Amino acid sequence: MSADPRHVPAPATEPASSGPETPEHPLTTGEAGAETYPRPPETGLEPSATAHVRSTEAYARTSEAEPSATAHVRARSSGPLALHAGQAAPAGMARLGRGDGTGMALPVWPDGATPSLLEEYQVAPVPVERSGETRRVLAAALRCCWSDLTADPWPGTPAPVDDVLSTYRALIGRGDDLMRNWAIGALRRLHDSAWLEVADGFVRLGPRCASWPPASHAQLRELMRRLPTAEETPGGTEVLPVIDDGPDGAAEDAEAGASVTIPDEVDTDLLGPFDERRRAEIVAAFMAVEHAAEPVHEARFSALRDPVLRRTLTEMLERRGRVLIHDRESWISGYAAGTLGAGTASGTGTASGTGTVSQAGSTLNEAERAVLVLVLIHSVAIPRADGLLPTDSWLSPFPAQIDELRRHTKLPIGELEAALRTLRHAGLVTQVKAGEEAGGYVPGPQFHRLTPQARRRLQEELILAAGPHTPLAAAVRANRR
Repeated sequence: MSADPRHVPAPATEPASSGPETPEHPLTTGEAGAETYPRPPETGLEPSATAHVRSTEAYARTSEAEPSATAHVRARSSGPLALHAGQAAPAGMARLGRGDGTGMALPVWPDGATPSLLEEYQVAPVPVERSGETRRVLAAALRCCWSDLTADPWPGTPAPVDDVLSTYRALIGRGDDLMRNWAIGALRRLHDSAWLEVADGFVRLGPRCASWPPASHAQLRELMRRLPTAEETPGGTEVLPVIDDGPDGAAEDAEAGASVTIPDEVDTDLLGPFDERRRAEIVAAFMAVEHAAEPVHEARFSALRDPVLRRTLTEMLERRGRVLIHDRESWISGYAAGTLGAGTASGTGTASGTGTVSQAGSTLNEAERAVLVLVLIHSVAIPRADGLLPTDSWLSPFPAQIDELRRHTKLPIGELEAALRTLRHAGLVTQVKAGEEAGGYVPGPQFHRLTPQARRRLQEELILAAGPHTPLAAAVRANRR
């Protein structure tokens, strides 16, 4: 395993059925999908391992006095943290500086490992939608924005969206409307995950592109030389996301003088006492519990079986505001209660007006929370009331039909579909086929990451949402007084 602290590329986001060529960078490994930093809803649910739902106004701001664990939680939930001029990155994070002195903080993984390590253990990450298209669109954007191949890729130079779409069309050899729509969807995903920044008809390389290690730049340069150039073709960009230049209105030329400062040591004090083999086992278990789609069995990772190694793993997670969640012989990580606002870590906020805002990041808006409640009622609460699900289960084989969701919401169809897309990208719901029906939605893989306290709190919130006037709901409210 590389000890290079700059070795922090994106996690693998291809479905488990497609293996990467190398674990070095997303353009050749299927790692171009969204990164591991979605925002947590007010239910205390874990963000997606492949798509963070970042606000399009600005990156999350970090405070000078903010604890390191809380900063890591906010970076996981809301994306790279914006830093004031001269402000240092929190412990365990790289600082991406801009020419005006401001910057962004990006978490660094221990020992240069990346979530692509999961492939070696045949552990599936959460797949990103249309990962192949996303990977190709990122390649097209890099081809247009990396104007000086002798320099590092980030920050690059802005490129018109039309040039990126033209390069993409030349790359795939097709120019029909369907492929263009897929490309625009991929641009949105890359924008939301901070791989790219799309604003005012231009594309810039996002802060995650700075995480590619120098060792991979030669391979990237060779790939760029083989890609076709953009063609002069028209195309509107009014459907693409728009962001501000930064929280303080950063200038267009803020890329000038950009720098990347990588911390020399990450968790060295915890990993140092172990030999190389056990150190690698701890790091592998850390990447697995943090980025796997499902809980991982302890038989596959000795650091989950050995109490001494597991104690070190727990301390590594605590530094990032995380805890281990144990279910029989399987393990996964979730948010620690101390790093979130009161109530959020315990699962509040599924019912309108009952949640609190997390101190560690953004929350879902009211429409998105309402749609999530609808999915939980139809796919979990009703089957549970019929005796088809155990009382502690938050995963369900009974999808909430899209027609049912439309019938039981006052949201316009467009807003409902937008909310479902946000929840799907965050891993909070999963779209499935329902036999001969049109299909529906069930709770997503992030429900695996509920702590026992969050599970109990979410159960109470679902009772209040589904039957606010029932005796059981009255008992819940009475217990909270």
